[in-house]
Amino acid sequence: MVARRLRNSFSASTLTRLRQMPACDALALLATYLKPDPTYRPVKDDRSARWHLSTGHGEFEIVTTGPKWYDTRTKRGGGGAIDLAMYLLDLSFVEAVKLLMRKAAPHGADHPQDIAANRR
Repeated sequence: MVARRLRNSFSASTLTRLRQMPACDALALLATYLKPDPTYRPVKDDRSARWHLSTGHGEFEIVTTGPKWYDTRTKRGGGGAIDLAMYLLDLSFVEAVKLLMRKAAPHGADHPQDIAANRR
């Protein structure tokens, strides 16, 4: 008999929740410094916002619209909190999910962080 290695995986609901999390809420969880840009005027979507932020891996200028994000300096973007954590903190998928789960845990499974939204 071949010994099978048990594979740890994340629940589909956890991954869906993190992928649908507004990028501004994810920024609030991931950044060491976060400031909205009051001079930014959205062109396509009124929900868009531009943020100046710092992490242990550098300084960024990120535009967010719902779960989507775009780094205006490097011209790279993506969608979802997992992708954003991987980008900003140079993490693997598993590391990003674990970090986001740990940082969002005090707020409950379905409660958005809302820190970034309140700073606008």
